[in-house]
Amino acid sequence: MHKTWWKILGAGLVIYTAIAGLLLGVPRLAILNETIRNLYFHVPMWFAMLTLFSISIFYSVKYLLYGKESDDLRAVESVNVGVVFSLLGLVTGAVWAKFTWGQFWSFDVKQNFTAIAILLYFAYLILRNSIDEEQKRAKISAIYNIFAFPMMVVLIMVLPRLSDSLHPGNGGNPGFNSYDLDDRMRAVLYPAFIGWSIIGYWIYTIRFRIRSLENKQL
Repeated sequence: MHKTWWKILGAGLVIYTAIAGLLLGVPRLAILNETIRNLYFHVPMWFAMLTLFSISIFYSVKYLLYGKESDDLRAVESVNVGVVFSLLGLVTGAVWAKFTWGQFWSFDVKQNFTAIAILLYFAYLILRNSIDEEQKRAKISAIYNIFAFPMMVVLIMVLPRLSDSLHPGNGGNPGFNSYDLDDRMRAVLYPAFIGWSIIGYWIYTIRFRIRSLENKQL
């Protein structure tokens, strides 16, 4: 039980936020209306993505310091799961945009820079598959990963704030914390951050164990 409590916590939080996010009351805001409930699903995907990419950075640095194969494997598997969450964030954002901005993809600066940031990590995975020699692949991938992370942060969190944008919290638009993100929503949103991050970490540990077993059989 002491080894699984965090898994139970993560699953419980995700189930709670899914049910509460659909059933509890939300503020009545112009244009957003009921679509504001997507905040409970869209934003936590990005939070989980950042958690997983941070884990990958940690193990990339560890690999460069100690050269352990397991650290390289942990780095790539956390990126693999992080990319999935980034795509979920992009899809949930596009669906939300359809109902609030009128189209799935309006080439808003936030959407464009986010897509570029995700492509950075697709390039990381492509780079790994293009190098056959294991140690060389691991070292180059670790260096690339360390530079990709701050670039991703700049693309997603910094540059959109410097340009006009429809996205809340960017381009002069107030973020949800500035208006009508009430205690009802915080009681769902904050647990969603934790729950989805735990689920992402759980998936990453499963993938790591599977890859480790596969490598031992080679």
